[in-house]
Amino acid sequence: MINPVSKFISPEEYLALEERAEFRNEYYGGEIFAMSGGSINHNQITLNLATNLTQQFRHKPCRVFSSDVRLHIPKSGLYTYPDVMIICGKLEFLPKRDDTVLNPSVLVEVWSDSTQAYDRGKKFALYRQIPTLQEYVMIDQTRAYVEHFRRDGHFWVLETLEQMDTTLALPALECQIPLAALYEKVEWQNPPSESEK
Repeated sequence: MINPVSKFISPEEYLALEERAEFRNEYYGGEIFAMSGGSINHNQITLNLATNLTQQFRHKPCRVFSSDVRLHIPKSGLYTYPDVMIICGKLEFLPKRDDTVLNPSVLVEVWSDSTQAYDRGKKFALYRQIPTLQEYVMIDQTRAYVEHFRRDGHFWVLETLEQMDTTLALPALECQIPLAALYEKVEWQNPPSESEK
């Protein structure tokens, strides 16, 4: 979240404003926050992941959504647009809305310099309030690095991936994605060393 507008806005006002907005905004605690723009690498990683998952879900009841679909967390009041969101089974919508979903199984955020601390901290704390959420993935766009949290009862278990020859396994979705596929066509300023590949 960046650039808060300092006036209390109701959720209804936010949703009305968002229908006319040229750019996507998050909403939390009566404030609207302009979302930062994505880089080429951010877009490439998001597209790689969404395409890979969509292919794997051709015969499964799971759907992949990009950052154009809004998520609402009733417990906290957050409205946001995850980079990638996977919902398995029937979509659950905010009452009287067909553009805001409530029941993701897996959420993915691609880090930027301005969002990394938020995605790891406050945003993850808010995401953990989603009863249907089973896994949360954060992807670094500047190097081969992925943080993958999975729900295990009342706990969240962390796995980190730092090598291009490793594979991200998503048990809730019964699928796997090689990091090499996730980072395909991504161009870093400092390419990975041989030991990182």
